[in-house]
Amino acid sequence: MADHGDVTVAGPDLELSVTFTFEPIGRVRSPFTKPSEIPKGLGAEHRAEGILEIEARFEAGLVDVEGFSHLYVLWVFDRVDRVELTAWPPSDDRPHGVFATRSPQRPTPIGLTVVELVAREACRLQVAGVDMLDGTPILDIKPYLSSVPHERLRRGWLAEAEARRRE
Repeated sequence: MADHGDVTVAGPDLELSVTFTFEPIGRVRSPFTKPSEIPKGLGAEHRAEGILEIEARFEAGLVDVEGFSHLYVLWVFDRVDRVELTAWPPSDDRPHGVFATRSPQRPTPIGLTVVELVAREACRLQVAGVDMLDGTPILDIKPYLSSVPHERLRRGWLAEAEARRRE
């Protein structure tokens, strides 16, 4: 994918070309340099620490961020070179639609991760829970807020896959 956001998506009966222009607000510093290093599948724990390096010109936007324990990080799958509308997640032996998975091969290559904010030093946010590659462009950061009670959350096919593994 080009840095300026040109993407062409093709598949069975699907041809779509869209252009968006986003300017990253920073980059992720992560211990992961290859996708194979990132934990995946049922029971995968994302505990790795990293740094969200935000460009200095956006520092005013970080005022009061340290008051939040967790953050949403919107980022770009900048090293993905194809789109697959059907995904085979490592946590199941059945295929699922890409929008029911966290697969990186998406029509719009945007990633979403919830991280724990450990510390802030100027434009550097030390976080835990990174699942992005080193150098990944960051599009936005938002405080993590959820008003959905835990008992109302559904886990879809993941709950079924977990049940099959326990059998």
